[in-house]
Amino acid sequence: MAFKPLHDRVVVRRVESEEKTAGGLIIPDSAKEKPAEGEVVAVGAGARDDDGERIALDVKVGDRVLFGKWSGTEVTIDGEELLIMKESDIMGIMDGSKAAKAA
Repeated sequence: MAFKPLHDRVVVRRVESEEKTAGGLIIPDSAKEKPAEGEVVAVGAGARDDDGERIALDVKVGDRVLFGKWSGTEVTIDGEELLIMKESDIMGIMDGSKAAKAA
């Protein structure tokens, strides 16, 4: 990817949700909500504090994260729909073992 976010911004690729319910019903695309889960694909260098020191981000490329339903700005980069958001819009990082089960 030829895009690097600035400061404390993060680029996230949405992770698609299941197409079936637990009971086996297939959910049509028109009824699906946009997932609030994604994978971090790029991160900025971090914000600066009052003294000019860089504050490192808690997320890194490859992290599976949860974010608010209306978080971020949708953009298309290299033909792929992505979200750019501030790190503060991310609610948490999913545990690696649980993220693998969700995939």
